[in-house]
Amino acid sequence: METTTTTLVVLEVYDNPTQAEIAKSILDSAGIFCVLNGDNMATIYSPIAFPVRLMVRDVDAEEAKTLLANDNY
Repeated sequence: METTTTTLVVLEVYDNPTQAEIAKSILDSAGIFCVLNGDNMATIYSPIAFPVRLMVRDVDAEEAKTLLANDNY
């Protein structure tokens, strides 16, 4: 049995939870695994105090950056 380990890296940090959700949906629709870290805290408290971090697998980081750079969201 072969096991591979991937690391999640922070791709972007948002002070607006809505922008973070839009970016996540762009990556999701492209088939790139991603998660939002801190999105629940940002909805309860100020997003400035608790920014939302968009995290992707390290192997997908470059492709994800390219996708988000090409989309005006």
